[in-house]
Amino acid sequence: MRKVGLVLLCIALLGGVVFAGGQKEGDKTLQVAATFGDLGNPFFYTMGKGIEDAAKAIDPNAKITIQSSGYDLNTQTSQMENFIANGVDIIVLNAADTAGIAPAVRKAKEAGIIVVAADVNADGGVDATVTSNNYQAGTQAGEYIVKKLGGKGDVVIINGPPVSAVIDRVNGAKEVFAKYPGIKILSENQNAGGNREGGLRVMTDLLTAFDNIDAVFAINDPTGIGADLAVRQAKRSDELFIVGVDGAPDATVALKDMDSTFVATPSQDPYTMATRAVEVAYQVIQGNAPEEKLILIPTTLITRDNVDSYEGWTTPE
Repeated sequence: MRKVGLVLLCIALLGGVVFAGGQKEGDKTLQVAATFGDLGNPFFYTMGKGIEDAAKAIDPNAKITIQSSGYDLNTQTSQMENFIANGVDIIVLNAADTAGIAPAVRKAKEAGIIVVAADVNADGGVDATVTSNNYQAGTQAGEYIVKKLGGKGDVVIINGPPVSAVIDRVNGAKEVFAKYPGIKILSENQNAGGNREGGLRVMTDLLTAFDNIDAVFAINDPTGIGADLAVRQAKRSDELFIVGVDGAPDATVALKDMDSTFVATPSQDPYTMATRAVEVAYQVIQGNAPEEKLILIPTTLITRDNVDSYEGWTTPE
């Protein structure tokens, strides 16, 4: 296994990635399409690589189309309509809006396309959902924060897009915090958009609004790394610490930087999530419905204490 190279992100930042194979003579080429929240996020780029590898394992000539919705429902709906018009076999959907995408999912299903939700839930009758155990990630983050604070302190939650993965993480952390009367949540509703720029912006505002913050729970690593930058710029690094979610390559760097306030992250496995989504979808095409329509992948808490043994996000050799 090897760590995903961040240099590949320059391709993702263009807003979409297309991998195409040739047509097999006499056979129908497998067509797989995916729409993700933000391909500028290494998490979704890694999922894209998983989609490509899993589809190519099924059909070496598979045509794979991967696009970024920018967490915009209208954009994603248009992408879904294009996938349907192109007659794809499988759609892997990272919903920009769990409920709002339902009409597009229903239209895809009516067209005979297999739709598997990945990372977040999607309404409309998807064939299966493959996601991290995001509630577990939230509880792991919450428990780490509470333990590090000794059960008492002022906490802010930097929220994100209103999708199931984010909601589950926040709910998991909040349920842990609720068990400790000494933990006070100062803010929990600021949406940073799930990206570094948003984390910087929201954390800057929070530092202005509150004289004392002891800990930050950021809904993903890009948000947390942006928040860390805001803290450094405000010269308040000695006052607080930040916990994210993802186990991203940038988070590994931050955990090893003793000047960073970023100290922990429940790690996901985006590559496995994506490959599993394609495998499940292909099994449905073969007439084999999944035993469970919700497939949860466990998360693992990575901290400064164990980061040296953390292999990071990986793909095959």
